[in-house]
Amino acid sequence: MSVLELDPVIHAQARLRVVATLASLAAGDRIAFPKLQKLLQMTPGNLSTHLRKLEDAGYVVLDKTFEGRSPATFIALTSRGRYAFEAYTSALEQLLKGTQ
Repeated sequence: MSVLELDPVIHAQARLRVVATLASLAAGDRIAFPKLQKLLQMTPGNLSTHLRKLEDAGYVVLDKTFEGRSPATFIALTSRGRYAFEAYTSALEQLLKGTQ
């Protein structure tokens, strides 16, 4: 019997919510920071902290740009992040089924 490990970067509750939300978007799609913040009901600072950890792992990419004269940040799940989330959910399903 092997021991399955859940990705600690994704496993934190807030980051799991972020990644699950981003994974629901089509590959290549992105979401504006304020919209993600509102969906997840997180403070800007809290969301930024978790996004930084996900970005450091290569799971998300942040695109900072301007819309007119206002700064805008868009977030997308990378292919590495999508793969990591799929591996995480697969490992979790195996763990729950007891087929580790």
